[in-house]
Amino acid sequence: MIISKTPVRVSLGGGGTDLPSYFRTRGGGYVIAGAISRHVYIAVNQHFDEDILLKYSQLERVSDREEIHHPLLREALALTKIDRQIEVSCMADVPAGIGLGSSGSFTVGVLKALHAYRRDVVSNIELAEEACHIEIERLGGPVGKQDQYIAAIGGVTAFEFRPDQEVDISPVPMSEETRNRLEENLLLFFTGTRRSSSEVLAEQHRKSARQDRETAANLDRVKAIGLESFESLATGDLKRFSTLMTEQWELKRQRTPSATTAQIDTWIRSGLDAGAWGGKLVGAGGGGFLMFYSENTSDLRTVMREEGLTELRFSFDYEGARLVVA
Repeated sequence: MIISKTPVRVSLGGGGTDLPSYFRTRGGGYVIAGAISRHVYIAVNQHFDEDILLKYSQLERVSDREEIHHPLLREALALTKIDRQIEVSCMADVPAGIGLGSSGSFTVGVLKALHAYRRDVVSNIELAEEACHIEIERLGGPVGKQDQYIAAIGGVTAFEFRPDQEVDISPVPMSEETRNRLEENLLLFFTGTRRSSSEVLAEQHRKSARQDRETAANLDRVKAIGLESFESLATGDLKRFSTLMTEQWELKRQRTPSATTAQIDTWIRSGLDAGAWGGKLVGAGGGGFLMFYSENTSDLRTVMREEGLTELRFSFDYEGARLVVA
């Protein structure tokens, strides 16, 4: 049996500029993301019958790969040229649709396990490229590239997505003190609602595809914030980093009004009133997790608890996608 373990992520700066509809036409995108200690697990085993057995939130048993309903599993098996005698089981620390990039982590984790099953030697950067190819090119999803890359690479990392499809990868050079402060004071709270990121991102994709000027200008500023966030983290200016986080939320609200609700805005204001230096909704929007940076974590936790929100505690994952059983 082979088991892969792949982290999910939080987006720290520049989110939205990793969509091809933006970075292919605006001189590139720039995103900072952090892999966190919540994971997707994929187990692959030889199946002694001739068919394919898949276990996720549903159970599929098919004799032909093309009959598979789960699109990511179907395309991952096709890419790795596996068409019989295999069992794939999927588990996760967090559910899908909560803004932590679990779809990208799932695809990377499946490919990691399937390549190991075939005894292929594939780097984690290649895994990220293959996962992007599946989600964007083969399935035509209105998704970006940050989720697949941060899941594969791990750490707190900056990615420059160039118009020629190349990706430059730069770990954020934080001091130990800054890293510890960020890990201790960056808090996540679950809103209790889920939403498919593709629904929200499709709205941005449509605007970018028709070269909407307001959307382009908005995302240009988001990209600049990504670069400024890198500098803020590198110099340990977490106050500035937090302010930029809130500005990104305001820009997302302007760009895609469907990303928010009156309740989400109220929760974010409550967090800021409780002393948080900055806050936003993680992911494409519409639900999922609120993220705040606060050096008064006790008051923030009290306020969020009174609002009925559950905290998800985490640390950063610096390993990325890996095998835990092989």
